[in-house]
Amino acid sequence: MTRSGPPSRSRDAAVALTRFGLGAKPGEIDAVAADPKGWLEAQARPGGAPVPEGGFETSEQRLESYQAYLAEAAQVRRARRAGEPQPAMTGEAMAEAPDTQAQAAFDARRESRRDLVRDTAEEFLARAQLGATTGAGFAERWTLFWANAFTVSATKFQAAVFMGQYEREAVRPHVFGRFEDLALAADSHPAMLLYLDQAQSVGPNSQAGERRQAGLNENLAREILELHTVGADGGYTQADVTEFARALTGWSIPRQAGGGRGRRAAMRAGQPGENGFAFLPVVHEPGERSVMGRRYPANGVEQGRAILKDLSNRPETARRLARKIAVHFVSDTPSPELVSALERAWSQSRGDLAVVARALATHPDSWAPEAAKVKTPYEFVISAHRAMGMRPRRAQPLQQALAQMGQPAWAAPSPEGWPDTAADWAGPDALVKRLNWAKTVGDMASEADAVAMADSALGERLGPRSRQFIARAESRAEAVTLFLMSPEFQRR
Repeated sequence: MTRSGPPSRSRDAAVALTRFGLGAKPGEIDAVAADPKGWLEAQARPGGAPVPEGGFETSEQRLESYQAYLAEAAQVRRARRAGEPQPAMTGEAMAEAPDTQAQAAFDARRESRRDLVRDTAEEFLARAQLGATTGAGFAERWTLFWANAFTVSATKFQAAVFMGQYEREAVRPHVFGRFEDLALAADSHPAMLLYLDQAQSVGPNSQAGERRQAGLNENLAREILELHTVGADGGYTQADVTEFARALTGWSIPRQAGGGRGRRAAMRAGQPGENGFAFLPVVHEPGERSVMGRRYPANGVEQGRAILKDLSNRPETARRLARKIAVHFVSDTPSPELVSALERAWSQSRGDLAVVARALATHPDSWAPEAAKVKTPYEFVISAHRAMGMRPRRAQPLQQALAQMGQPAWAAPSPEGWPDTAADWAGPDALVKRLNWAKTVGDMASEADAVAMADSALGERLGPRSRQFIARAESRAEAVTLFLMSPEFQRR
């Protein structure tokens, strides 16, 4: 694997580009070798991470499209209840159906859903193209880490249609800012509110709760405590979850038009916030709340924000996320010294993520030459494109490849996000799937010089044994496959 010997800037450049970025593009190791640490530190900028290119909808525009889809779906349901002919009546029966309105409603609904899914797929392609071409690979990897820490999954359609907006508007602008701002932006975005059913949560003693049977939903409060901030062993109780969930009631999305005018209608429609967020006073549980030993006066939407801000700045949060960063970037079993250094940087800066990123970039453990982490399928595919100096061209084959390798686009299996250890990604079946994709790529790149490609992508990390195997391959297509499946390229 990695060549032994004293450290060199060229080897550090290869480490910087593969461990902290998404792999090296042709010529990039030489360019970064002048100052590998400086290359990392320069990307921790207050303005956040770059966004994918493309004319995609904002969250507010997306909400309008989504609500139009819901209105069309409601029209179809009303027609069904009224006994009107349905689109499921195909063939002769459909041809004889006298009422074309139901068919028109169904067609509109299907087209709206198709548009939402297609736009989301195109934004995922744009995100992959950014990853394959960016010169700020660390900023991109750092963004992917935080998007996974605040997982929203496309496994639920309501959230799936906001995935692009979520990552672009709630995550990327804040990844080098204060953690509390990132947490607030992520946990109040429509994608998160819909994914964790917060938008349906109703305070039992709110105006709406007293009029109808509607329940409190604790999903968002529980995941904030368990996954986004202090962690499962952070010292909170079930009573804290319930109290926090009460404080969060009213965090929702704007209601659809048609609710009338006046103060009551305004309370139902919601007070507009950033990125499509809306606070609905009519469903907010009144009263003072107590969470993890601190009391919060009744203060509408600000009550939940105050609790989230305090949770973001607790020492348990710094400790848990410092370890999570070290595990993701450096080793499945990071040293206590590295974790302590990150925790100290977090605490002393009150959660300034740029300071934490620089602490990671300058710690000696971060520059160990051994590649300890296994690439996820997404990292593998993107780094292969970078090595070949290409970018993904179409959404469908990209999504199909990732799904076959076990990491479908934007579809983490649970709020816990994608797993992050070698055991999760290096099983025999997973490697066979990678080999199949690598063979396909090798056939398509059969004119490439695989040895030159491997030297350019891995630099001094390419071991003599792998280089020899690639050079002795029976064909250029096989050589490309061997390069992509080499231990040095599979790890970072």
